[in-house]
Amino acid sequence: MSEVRVDLSEPHAGTREDQSRSSENAIPQSSASNEASRTDPQGPVPAGDVSPSTTATSGLLSLPWEMVTHIASHLPAECVITVLPKVCHALGNVGKDSTAWQLRARRLIGSRASFPVGPREDFDWPTACLEMEQLITCWRNQAHLIASKVKQDEEEREQLRVQQRAGQDGERGVEEQVNEVNGVGVAAPEVAYGVDEGMEVAMEGADGEIQPIVNGNQLVRLREEMEERLEDDAAALLEEDRMVFNANEGQIGAPNHEEVVADPRRLGNVNQIDVTQHPRSPSPPPSLECITLPSGHIAQVNSVLLVGGEGAVCATGSRDWNVKLWDLQTGSGGTLLHTLGGQGDFSTHRGWVWCLASQGPLLASGGFDSTVRLWDLQASGAKRGLIRTGAAVLCLSCQTDVLLAGIFDKRVNIYDIRAAEPLVKSVRLHGNAVMCLAADDKYIISGSKDCTLAVYDRRAGKGLKNIRLNSYLLSMSYNGSEVWAGDNRGMLHSFSMQAGALKPLSQFDVGHTALVTGIHRSPGSLYTCSSDRTVKVHIPSAPPRTLCTLQHHAGINGLSVDAGVLAVASGDVCVEIWRPRK
Repeated sequence: MSEVRVDLSEPHAGTREDQSRSSENAIPQSSASNEASRTDPQGPVPAGDVSPSTTATSGLLSLPWEMVTHIASHLPAECVITVLPKVCHALGNVGKDSTAWQLRARRLIGSRASFPVGPREDFDWPTACLEMEQLITCWRNQAHLIASKVKQDEEEREQLRVQQRAGQDGERGVEEQVNEVNGVGVAAPEVAYGVDEGMEVAMEGADGEIQPIVNGNQLVRLREEMEERLEDDAAALLEEDRMVFNANEGQIGAPNHEEVVADPRRLGNVNQIDVTQHPRSPSPPPSLECITLPSGHIAQVNSVLLVGGEGAVCATGSRDWNVKLWDLQTGSGGTLLHTLGGQGDFSTHRGWVWCLASQGPLLASGGFDSTVRLWDLQASGAKRGLIRTGAAVLCLSCQTDVLLAGIFDKRVNIYDIRAAEPLVKSVRLHGNAVMCLAADDKYIISGSKDCTLAVYDRRAGKGLKNIRLNSYLLSMSYNGSEVWAGDNRGMLHSFSMQAGALKPLSQFDVGHTALVTGIHRSPGSLYTCSSDRTVKVHIPSAPPRTLCTLQHHAGINGLSVDAGVLAVASGDVCVEIWRPRK
C-alpha cells in the first residue's frame, strides 16, 4: 500500500490556544456533516452546518467527515484504535464511528456473508475488526504455507516416481541390448541416430542391409541443432518455473482469496514450517510459530487451557490422571512448571482428568474420579480444595466466586468455592449426561446427550427454556449475545441470547466429519476442533469463512485460545501451541 501523508497544518500562524480551539470546533462540524450525509447522501452539506474551523483549516480536518473516515478505513484497525486518538481529538472520533467500522467489517468478510450472526445492538465493532485483521494476517498466510508445503511434497514424490520409472526403463533397455547381442530383435547401432528429431536417417537396402542416408557433415549439423534446442528448452523451462513461482507468490497477498488447503488425506501433522529451506523464495517468514510441548503425559491429553493472561501458562489434563502446568514464555519450546497434586499424592486425580476451567488465580480440574479439585495458580499450583460430586465430571465453568459443574448423572451443580460446604444447588435440567456448559453472571446454558439445550436463570433459580435438537452438543462458547456450539455430527450451531431468551439462528457445515470437541468464539474469531483430526480457523460470519485447516495424526480432544495463542490437545499425547512470532 502506498504511503499516506496526513497534512494537519493550518494556512496561518496562530497561537496554541487558537489551534486547540479550532480543533475542538471541528468535532461538532464532523458530527453534523455525518448526520447530514446520512439524511441525503447525494445532496451537498448545507452552508449552515459548516463551522468556522472548516474555512480556516486546510489539510485532513478540512475534508468532509465521510472522506476522513474513508481515509482512516485504509489504516490498520489497531492504528485507528490506539494511534489516532493520540493525534488529536477530532481524529480520535474516527474510532467511535460505528458506520465506519461496519464498512470495514464488510470489506473484510465480503458481500456474501452476514456479520455479526447474532444481534447487532451493543456489538463491539472495533474489537471484531481488530481481531479479524489479525486473524486473516496470521492464518491465511499459514494456509498458503501449508498448501505450498503439500505441493512441494507431492512434487518430490512425483520426481521419485519418475526416477523409479526411469530406472525400470533402463533395466528393460539393458535386457533388450542383451537380447540383441544374442540375435533377438533388430541391430541397435544403425537406428540410434536422430531418434529425438523424428527423422528417418536409415533405410533398408536392396540386399536387406541397413544403410545410413546421412553423411558425416549432416550428423555434425544435426548434433549442433539438437544441442541448441536443448539449451533453448532448458531456458524456457527455467522461465516457466519462475513465472509459476511469481504467480504463487502473488496469490499469498490476494486480499479476497478464499483459502483451499490441499487434500487432508495427504497432509500429515503440521508443525512450524521452515521457509529458509528454500533460498529462492523472497517470502517473509510465517507470522505464526508452532511449538510442541515436551512429552510430559503418558496418555491422551483430554483438556487444555491457557491461563495467566496473554497465553503465558498452559494447563493440560490427561488420561494419565495428571494435570500439568507449562510456562510458555521461558524457553522456546515450553517448560514444565508443576505436576499438580498434594504432598504424598502419586497423581493429581484418581481417574481420567476430563475438563479444566479457571477464573483469576483459581484453576479447577474435573475427572472421572467424581471430584473437582481446586488449585491456586498464584501459589505455584498449591492445592486449594476438593469437591466430591458423586459422578464423573464432564464439563466445568468458572465465574466470580462460583463454580459450575456438568455431571454424568444429568445434573448441573452450583458451588460457592468460598464456603465450607460449597454445594449451593444441584439442578436437573436434562434426561442424560451434561456434556457442555457456558455461563455468565445471569444465566447458565447447558447441553446434554439427550439432544437438548437448557437455559437456567441463576437469579430466579429456575429453568427458563429447553430447546430440542437433532443431535447432541459436546462443546460450547458463550460471548456477548451469541452462543456457538459443536455437535456429534460435525455441525456448528449458533444462537442469540438476549434477556434470557435463547433463539436458534443457524446451522453450519464447515467441513468437520466427526465430533466437534472444542470451540472458541470471540467477536472477530472462531476456532473449532474435531475428532476427525482437524483444527479449523474461521471468521465468525454466516456462513463462517474458513481461513486455515490444520491436520493431525490423531483426533483432537480440545483447544484453548487466549490473546492470539492457540493450544491444541490431541489423542497422540501431544500438545501444540500456535502463537504469533516475536
